Amino acid sequence: MLKIAFDPIYKYKLPEGHRFPMIKYELIPEQLLYEGTVCEENFFNPEPLDEASILLTHTLDYWQRLRDQQLTEREIRAIGFPLTPQLVQRSRVIANGTLQCALFAQQYGVAMNVAGGTHHAYAFRGEGFCCTNDIAIAANYLLHHHLVEKILVVDLDVHQGNGTAHIFRNEPRVFTFSMHGAKNFPLRKEVSDLDIGLPDNTDDWTYLRLLKKTLPGLIEKVQPDLVFYLSGVDVLESDKLGRLSLSTQGCRERDWYVLKMCKENNVPVAVSMGGGYSERLALIVEAHANTFRAAQEIFF
Repeated sequence: MLKIAFDPIYKYKLPEGHRFPMIKYELIPEQLLYEGTVCEENFFNPEPLDEASILLTHTLDYWQRLRDQQLTEREIRAIGFPLTPQLVQRSRVIANGTLQCALFAQQYGVAMNVAGGTHHAYAFRGEGFCCTNDIAIAANYLLHHHLVEKILVVDLDVHQGNGTAHIFRNEPRVFTFSMHGAKNFPLRKEVSDLDIGLPDNTDDWTYLRLLKKTLPGLIEKVQPDLVFYLSGVDVLESDKLGRLSLSTQGCRERDWYVLKMCKENNVPVAVSMGGGYSERLALIVEAHANTFRAAQEIFF
């Protein structure tokens, strides 16, 4: 069964000006249920992650100041959201959603978090709408508890996974791969184990050719016990922050290929949604829904 982590965004009472980019997290499950791709039994509601698990990744100083609402104004501006207890609580739920998806993926082959992909958060600070790094937290938990020996992060959000790269810069058990817009945020990139910076206006054919040239060799080289896949749809030509030129069909083929490669190589995959900032909300939801459709078709 496809297991999907979902926690309704309305519970967190975010300021009105910040609701538009977040409302997709409510609409994606509604669309998938409406069309019959999934049913209510596919969804689970994660609890907030315990602090001990968070501290396997984030520093005690940063976590306590984030939790206790004591970040500086500069730190809050870097995150991009007003700092509230609800925002911190949601970051804990998202992190546990990704962790539980990793555990479910080991059982079912794939599992998906409707949210997640907070790859700009470092161990000691947040930025780019990311307070804590859900994939890093989940990966470190699995390693700490000896549930895996090798992890491959496949980050195909349009923005480089700078926080993830920095967190695992000295961790040979985690291989970080980021394919992103070369001129996009963050201005100062970190060094992943493999970075592919794409020029502006990269199209479907160029993007997919590079991905298909790269991913099989990575899986063969890394021999991962689990893949974390960040499937941001901000690669679309319509995206306000993206600068690439993928079509909805090209984005769908990207997801299909990554998931198919995991399936064919018997590697469990935990998927986080990442970014998506097109003007038309329906386009964002459709592109994200395609990821869930591909997982259901390929694995079940």
